[in-house]
Amino acid sequence: MYTGQVILQQRKIVLNNKSILITGGTGSFGKHFIRTVLERFEPERLVVFSRDELKQFEMQQHFSDPRMRYFLGDIRDRERIKRACEGVDIIVHAAALKQVPALEYNPTEAIKTNILGTENVLEAALVNNVQRVIALSTDKAAAPANLYGATKLAADKLCVAANNMRGKRQTIFSVVRYGNVVGSRGSVIPFFQKKLEDGVTSLPITDPRMTRFLITLQQGVDFVINCLEDMHGGEIFVPKIPSATIETIAHAIAPDLPHDVVGIRPGEKLHEVMCPSDLCYNTYEFDDFYVIAPAFEFTRPVDHSYSASGKKGKAVADGFEYNSLNNSDYLNVDDLKTMIKSAMPF
Repeated sequence: MYTGQVILQQRKIVLNNKSILITGGTGSFGKHFIRTVLERFEPERLVVFSRDELKQFEMQQHFSDPRMRYFLGDIRDRERIKRACEGVDIIVHAAALKQVPALEYNPTEAIKTNILGTENVLEAALVNNVQRVIALSTDKAAAPANLYGATKLAADKLCVAANNMRGKRQTIFSVVRYGNVVGSRGSVIPFFQKKLEDGVTSLPITDPRMTRFLITLQQGVDFVINCLEDMHGGEIFVPKIPSATIETIAHAIAPDLPHDVVGIRPGEKLHEVMCPSDLCYNTYEFDDFYVIAPAFEFTRPVDHSYSASGKKGKAVADGFEYNSLNNSDYLNVDDLKTMIKSAMPF
């Protein structure tokens, strides 16, 4: 199982004296990222960039550190994000529209934020000569079956390709891809917990065979911070994290309730993929993660079998695919209860 916090404590400190901007910074990931950086590092400045003034106001009640800055703006607004990135060293791009059913019904909005908005962030980084940009992706971007996944795949491609557009600039771009976040807004665990609080007599599950990758917010934050040091530019980083069936998740939340099988929703998969078999020729395995190297060679060639911090990886076997069904690490009910307990809400 991925243990990012332990690994993080053994690594060099890469965020000290840096100006860091996080798009979508008032979201679940953003708040945990900010808290972790303030607790463990000595940043020069932390910039929260988001479009919701109420969430920013509420966040300011938790974070009164003088190094914090709050920029109202939307990544759809290219000029605003350019201005916000002035003097920034590192960008963590977490802003996205994510709700699968809503995006199926409003596809243009998904394209404007997830694709065009990402393009604006990349352009702002190049204009301001930002040192490192890491974009958050999702397992739904690998062989996508819904519009959300398709827009995130396009965003991933934009981020990887940006390394070939930097010219003589120092900016490098990489992607972090991981699965369902335990306890984040809109995920299945808070959904089940709310049903339990409402006094339901059964839990609705899509299909008892369905599997999902699971990671806690803190593990996701730690992995992103590690990848900021590991990145050459152009990689898609994938952590080794456990899987669980939807039935196991339901039993962990409400062991005594029966299940009502409602069927898979439009755009959902039975199992999720993070490293597709079609990309096995560009995939390397490290101790705690995989790297999907870019399919084309940049103007500055890189050996992606080594991380920038010196870790050694190895090429995966022909036909290798990392999916939530064939994962060697599965959670049982007790494991899940422990994981859920550790992922306390912010």
